[in-house]
Amino acid sequence: MAEENMNSEGAQNQEQAPAAVFQLERCYMKDASVEMPHAPEMFVKPLQKQPMVDMQFEVSIKALGEAHREVSVRATVTIKEEENVMMITEVKQAGIFQIRGFSEEQMAHICNVVCPTIVFPYLRANVADLVTRTSLAPVHLPEMNFEALYQQRLAQAAAAADQEKNKQN
Repeated sequence: MAEENMNSEGAQNQEQAPAAVFQLERCYMKDASVEMPHAPEMFVKPLQKQPMVDMQFEVSIKALGEAHREVSVRATVTIKEEENVMMITEVKQAGIFQIRGFSEEQMAHICNVVCPTIVFPYLRANVADLVTRTSLAPVHLPEMNFEALYQQRLAQAAAAADQEKNKQN
């Protein structure tokens, strides 16, 4: 009898606490652009130096109601020969995630680390495809450690808050 009461109480507690949910609902290319400002001349002139490749990344999060978030990862790839820009490619890959039942700290970690890690392989494939279609040598984005990037941003925010606090004192 005591076991039945404990089991029914445990079932009631489970019903009261909403289950945590994390699910990718859609992954899509939100934006893409390719600019080749010196085409077609750049294809007929021999290269004087090895081109330099610069890559920039950005993660953005947008709330879509209480349980949904859009997490976007943007990559900007610039290829230059000395000062001449050969190509600029920008791709924004996004995912819509259903996320609920987590604390604010867990939610921030999920949105800044887990979600971008899921979206990033799609971004890599789309950037490689776009660059290949320009007839330039393929550019493959490196693996990204979103955990390290997130910890770096937290440390920078904490340092900025400390500086602001010191200015006020």
